[in-house]
Amino acid sequence: MKKIINILTILTLFVMVGCQEDDKTFGELNTPTNLNVIVDIVGQNAENPDGDGSGMVKFTATADNAISYKYIFSDGTSANSPSGIYEKRFTQTGVNTYTVTVIASGRGGITTNTTLDVQVRSDFADNEAVQFLTGGTVTGKRWYWAAAEPGHLGVGQNDSDATKNYYANYYQAAPFEKAGSPDSSCLYENIMTFSLDGDQLKFQLDNGGQTFFNTAFQGVVGGTVGYDFCYSYDTSGVKTISLSPSESVVVANNVPGQTRGTMLNISDGGFMGYYIGQSSYEILSITANRMVVRAVMGGNPALAWYHIFSTSPPTQDPVTDYTNLVFSDEFNTDGAPDSSKWGYDLGNGGWGNGEAQFYTNSSDNVTVSGGNLRITAKVQSLGGSSYTSARLKSENKFEFTYGKIEFRAKMPTGGGTWPALWALGQNYATNIWPACGEIDVMEHRGNTPNVIHGTLHYPAVSPGAGNTNSTTISNASTEFHIYKAIWTPTSIKFYVDNVLYHSVANSNSLPFNSDFFLIMNVAMGGTFGGTIDPAFVQSTLEVDYVRVYQ
Repeated sequence: MKKIINILTILTLFVMVGCQEDDKTFGELNTPTNLNVIVDIVGQNAENPDGDGSGMVKFTATADNAISYKYIFSDGTSANSPSGIYEKRFTQTGVNTYTVTVIASGRGGITTNTTLDVQVRSDFADNEAVQFLTGGTVTGKRWYWAAAEPGHLGVGQNDSDATKNYYANYYQAAPFEKAGSPDSSCLYENIMTFSLDGDQLKFQLDNGGQTFFNTAFQGVVGGTVGYDFCYSYDTSGVKTISLSPSESVVVANNVPGQTRGTMLNISDGGFMGYYIGQSSYEILSITANRMVVRAVMGGNPALAWYHIFSTSPPTQDPVTDYTNLVFSDEFNTDGAPDSSKWGYDLGNGGWGNGEAQFYTNSSDNVTVSGGNLRITAKVQSLGGSSYTSARLKSENKFEFTYGKIEFRAKMPTGGGTWPALWALGQNYATNIWPACGEIDVMEHRGNTPNVIHGTLHYPAVSPGAGNTNSTTISNASTEFHIYKAIWTPTSIKFYVDNVLYHSVANSNSLPFNSDFFLIMNVAMGGTFGGTIDPAFVQSTLEVDYVRVYQ
């Protein structure tokens, strides 16, 4: 429903002082008159007088002698609109009244303005994201570039290709890649503070005096070098943030885990450290100490940039490595797995994740042959389950605290398969999960081939997605790859083929400072595995070796 706001215009005339020739450069100075604003609240009808809950409102301003318009909103945001048409999503949850000032500008700086109130309903909220961002405090929480992670800065395509449009498939920065030159090192000086002022989310960027600019926007600061560069730039001042539902191509993919579906919109041209002409960022994932965002590049909608942030300042500490081999299984003897090293979990019941398989120790599901351990998930009715598989564990045979864990393995195929190479806190019986801790060195979904996940589970982040990250590799199911975690008193780092893709700080407050044991399994379906392909018959996880160094 539309309504027209009739306005008694308020005229402001900027008197131009100077010679007659200077005045002529503006042309005829006519004050904008007859300023009208049409307000269209999306979904407004007799049953929904404040709209459909989307918070969307379309404004159309017209005036005689106007050459541009500006909207100023009481939620702290503003927008310029040369055409006078602007669509705004109001995001404060509930029914709220916003004051809107509309300014019509004519030649020579002459303006006419009016103020009106708009009452609109918004049903969108992401309170968990706000809590993660701010810590729920007025002083707020500081965020930094996760410079130690591969891909902390990256770019990929922004189109309808659902197999590639949700990660940085064109370029991923190596750990601390930008630290090596003063042309780019300013990126890691960024400190972003998110805070709460009442119910309003606030943002402040401290760039240390310089901002890393994408070369396409060097004109903003008069740059001429022709490549991404650190320029002096003022980012002072507190910005306002609104959250809104994402409508990106990633949301359109409709694949669980690819995006949180929340847009983070920064007022007044604010941005998250790297200048790409964009102030709106899609939160792909967020935990209490790690955030991944995606932003479509300003002026080039074919590209999407990816940023990874952490609550830990970026420091290039030497990586602790372990070289003393304390446990291994090379799987060189055909037959059943070595019983001095491996036991089994047996049965079904979903295993806390709604899984569909029955675990056995049958040679149909687990055997050693040709130098590899083979764990096979297959269609087979047993104990009320439609699938069988195997789950091996080193519990009570080999348990350890800290070390380097390596699996060389080749993934199974098929929608619904869920292979995992991981470790669980040995005190799980008395310190119930997630309090016991879980280190997922590698997980893979058959429904999203070649995407490798490394995850920690502990009380602050689980139940739920955990503290996780993923990386995409080639040929996960046709070639062997090395999946590795280096677990120290100060950090846990995840690698594929010796490339770091996830790092988490360890501390005494986390459950990763006591003994764990190893687990290898292939689950079917469940909360992570997803829908099982009806055509699935069987597939095998092959493990060449398992090694632990201390």
